Amino acid sequence: MPVIIIITSIAAPIQIVFDLSRSIDLHKLSTIQTNEEAIAGKTSGLIGEGESVTWRSKHFGFYQILTSKITFFDHPNKFTDEMVAGAFKSFIHHHYFEEKDGVTVMTDVFDYKSPLGLLGKIADALFLKQYMKRLLEKRNQTIKEFAEDSAKHKKILTL
Repeated sequence: MPVIIIITSIAAPIQIVFDLSRSIDLHKLSTIQTNEEAIAGKTSGLIGEGESVTWRSKHFGFYQILTSKITFFDHPNKFTDEMVAGAFKSFIHHHYFEEKDGVTVMTDVFDYKSPLGLLGKIADALFLKQYMKRLLEKRNQTIKEFAEDSAKHKKILTL
């Protein structure tokens, strides 16, 4: 079961980083390259405990549908989303936040299982794990960019 861990330091208050991390609207902006669109469940604003979102996006030339649900929520320290339906066999994504001296340290732990048994394990080794890591890093850089610019995060957080 591959695990991707990404640590991002952001010069912004924990509350802003936490809220941007659960913003459906900012997620859409961070995934323009995959044409990601929220099509069911929570489709805009801030997702919260017990809520789900269904995404339609294009990966490897194919449109895919994925539904995830917020299964744990400790505002503003941690939340967890888990895949309910989608292309993976399973995934669980933990989001941790800690503020130190005016800097929020955001840690993502993305734990997933690929479908297709041995073929999925080969895909992980060849390209999938690196592909997922790049998507998460792009998302985190977008969160950082918006969190560190008050005009940008105010616009997103008032949608």
